[in-house]
Amino acid sequence: MPVDRWSTAQVLALAPDASSAKGARSVSGAAKWAATGLTDDVLWGLCKGSGSKPYQVCVDLSGPAYRCSCPSRKFPCKHALGLLLLWASGVDGGSTAPDWVVEWQTARAAKAAKAAAPKAAAGPTDPAAAAKRAEQRGARVAAGLDELRRWLDDQVQQGLAETGNAGHRPFETVAARLVDAQAPTVAATVRRLGQVAGVGAHWSERLLGELGLVRLLVTAAGRLDELPADLAATVRSRIGFPVSSEEVLAGPPVRDRWQVLGQVDSTDDKVTTRRTWLRGVDSGRFALLLAFAAPGQAFPADVVPGTEVDADLYFHPGAWPLRALVGARHAAPVPLDTPAGAVGVRDALVQYAAALAADPWRETVPVLLAGVVPSGDGHLVDAAGDALPLTPGYDEPWWLLAAAGGRPATLAGEYGPDGLRPLAAWPDRQYQPAAAGAGAGVARRATGLPAELLSAALVGTGRRPWAGGPVPVGGRPLGVGGDDSAGSLLEAAAVAVTYLRASGTPVPGRVPVDPAPTESVPVVPPAAAARLHLLLAEGGAPGGAQVQQDLLAEWLRLAAAGPVVLPPEALPALLDAGRRSTALRPLLARLAGQRGRWLAGQRPEWGYLLDEAPAPMVPADGAPSPAVPADTTPPPVVAADATAPGSTGTVGEASVGIWETGTGGERLAYLTRLRSQCPDAGRELLESTFATESAPDRARFVEALRVGLSPADDGFLERALDDRRREVRQAAVELLRRLPGSGLRQRMADRALAVVRLDDDRLVVDPPAGCDAAMRRDGVDPQPPRGVGPGAWLLEEILAATPLATWTDLTGRPPAGLLALPVGDDWAPVLRRGWARAAVDQQDVAWADALVDGVDAPTGRQSADLPDALRWRLHELLPADRLTRLAADTLRSDPNRAHRLLGLHPGPWPDELADTVADTIGRRARGNDNTWHLAELCRLAALAMPPHYTDRISRLAEALDADGTGATEVPTRTDAARVRTVSQLAAVLAFRSEMHKEFR
Repeated sequence: MPVDRWSTAQVLALAPDASSAKGARSVSGAAKWAATGLTDDVLWGLCKGSGSKPYQVCVDLSGPAYRCSCPSRKFPCKHALGLLLLWASGVDGGSTAPDWVVEWQTARAAKAAKAAAPKAAAGPTDPAAAAKRAEQRGARVAAGLDELRRWLDDQVQQGLAETGNAGHRPFETVAARLVDAQAPTVAATVRRLGQVAGVGAHWSERLLGELGLVRLLVTAAGRLDELPADLAATVRSRIGFPVSSEEVLAGPPVRDRWQVLGQVDSTDDKVTTRRTWLRGVDSGRFALLLAFAAPGQAFPADVVPGTEVDADLYFHPGAWPLRALVGARHAAPVPLDTPAGAVGVRDALVQYAAALAADPWRETVPVLLAGVVPSGDGHLVDAAGDALPLTPGYDEPWWLLAAAGGRPATLAGEYGPDGLRPLAAWPDRQYQPAAAGAGAGVARRATGLPAELLSAALVGTGRRPWAGGPVPVGGRPLGVGGDDSAGSLLEAAAVAVTYLRASGTPVPGRVPVDPAPTESVPVVPPAAAARLHLLLAEGGAPGGAQVQQDLLAEWLRLAAAGPVVLPPEALPALLDAGRRSTALRPLLARLAGQRGRWLAGQRPEWGYLLDEAPAPMVPADGAPSPAVPADTTPPPVVAADATAPGSTGTVGEASVGIWETGTGGERLAYLTRLRSQCPDAGRELLESTFATESAPDRARFVEALRVGLSPADDGFLERALDDRRREVRQAAVELLRRLPGSGLRQRMADRALAVVRLDDDRLVVDPPAGCDAAMRRDGVDPQPPRGVGPGAWLLEEILAATPLATWTDLTGRPPAGLLALPVGDDWAPVLRRGWARAAVDQQDVAWADALVDGVDAPTGRQSADLPDALRWRLHELLPADRLTRLAADTLRSDPNRAHRLLGLHPGPWPDELADTVADTIGRRARGNDNTWHLAELCRLAALAMPPHYTDRISRLAEALDADGTGATEVPTRTDAARVRTVSQLAAVLAFRSEMHKEFR
């Protein structure tokens, strides 16, 4: 029977802790596995580790159950999780299981048969001794609860105002005494209330209600014999009396197809609790699986969230039984595309009221809501317009907005007094776990307790006695009985708060967000999407945080090469990444699609996306692509544009509407596309509104004229030189300096020829006397840097803006010959700096090559003429083959300079350079060179070496690790740190190799 493939989210939900999930991502690539396979329900593989023998990993998908030969004490370990991640990405491998897999299957089958066999009668027990122990514990608990009752009454008698001033310490003391009295559950409740006293808004109201519920529990404990059996079981569990697994499993099983809705972890008093919620398809019952772990311990992975399992559950006794144990499983879990039994908000509140009526001490209840959509103010709205508030810290559900796009989705969550905490949703029939909360802290919601109760409790019944009798709650008198004692006030508060919680109604008047526009472009392939999720997770890629960030940028460049959009569930994390890194923004703008722009319009921190437009892309192979590629799908708002590919190119009403009402990014995208198809129409459109544009938009739109720049733009750009804002003038200057035949270039050439002349094969300089208004208008900066004279600075500024052809025309020499001319009065350094700046600005490769030859002269005399930053910018202009030769030569003589040259090469490196680097890595790893040089070279190679070098570097790492045993290439013992460095390079290359294959 074929096994349905799990999703990445379902696999990671099994991780016992964050470090295990991080480690699993590091071994989830195919290169880490020597062999994999799926035999029946058993997934198996051989994972390459640090030793000579790979780890043997098995996962029984019907359990799930795990086995790994690694020494980890966590279950599942990172290797088992990594194998599951690899399987989730679509890799199966062979079907014939090796012997060690068959042995494990056989051992599991024998163990299961033994467990199913009738058990021999247990040895004799001493009923009298057991009864005596139970009696002793009951007496200790009763004494502890009696002390707790007196303490609760004292708080109200002296006044909650004093309790708030005292803080949490008195609560800690009482909780410790309750632990000694063997009442751990109520002790944890009291300890938690200490975090409410005096903290946040409405603290006294919330504290009074919770103290009342504890007082009600104490009263119920004193009447256990009078209570119905189910309610008595609930009271005993709230106090902390244990129920053994044997007792629970002795009860009747409930077989059903149990939908695993989600799970949540919470930490309390150094113990982490995992709550996993299930719902039966046929029975309609909710079930809660509880697991506990101390620091460093792992949770058992009994069930997988987002799946459905046919199994028996055994419920703990209680008035509203939820907690259960898993018994026999009758089939392997299958993915859950849409859970059954979802209801509207109003019906969910009815279920909540029924749960509180049976168990008033229940903090939250599970709910499964049908067709809900977030509102803009922290609520979920169903199809009837009824709404529930989201709990603080979870009231900005960007994960749900991104995944569902504002369309109705089924959602599971925990509902309580503070609102709804989402667990998971199923947009488009796909399981999507809820994102972690932002840190809710203390809830701020008021309980609505009657004022007379609250005022008496705050001041203290010793000062203001409470009259007792009916209490007005929710607009009606509520008879609570009792006298005027502090205990009666607390019990009245308990009844009132339970009534108020159970009588809650849907929040009216909340409006769901408008849905996102429909995407017209497909999402990236599933394997590539899974890789993206790894890159967005902490530790999801080898090499450290910075390498992971660079790998993310490479992934985005690979995705941008085709007409695809990003997976919607990844958009919040990617938009956050773009907020931190401006370099990612053009790529995100190209890939975010309709959903991304819709999200960006709802959150100011992501608004930058609306100001971005598709920019010139650099494909993954490093070759520059056109400014507006013909096969690029434009941003959604431009797609209806009359100038889109395949149209006539005329400007229609839709286009005018975009220009008049679009966002800054949409208008920039439209102008860029229009310029690429009809430059004159684009310029005329900009001229028609230029005077009314904001200064930032004027500057950005002027920069957009770079696309299709021609002499026809000279007049408009000349007028922009007189703009009142500096950034607009500067944008116009940069374009005019690059525009052949522009008036500005001619004026700068005239100024240059006035101060530099050729006299008998010698360059003579007459520095400018000053900077006039016309020079300032043309972008000449009159203020020299510190240490530079005014004349030298103005000369450098003029030369930097002068067309380089001016000098070759003047002298009749090529750049190298011109640089060899003597210069009078030591002006040569200034001339070279000006020419170098001009070469960078004008992207002149011939001049850059000649200047690099000059600064790389054997004497090194000219090296000091150019600042380091300018020198390296000249290197950036060199052709790849020239830069390759320079880097290869300097690798042998000057490692530091070689690293700078390699860093300038955008990658992927040509094979000639990659071969040289690989050889150098091998020599440095085996030699006595500085370890930093090896680490730096591997860092550069990790992102620029072609991925097909993975096998070569992997073999090198294995040879180094072998340390000379059977490998003649390694004559001496290799430092472990060097081995790790090379192994990490191999891991990054393998990661990149798989990433590239996923886009083919």
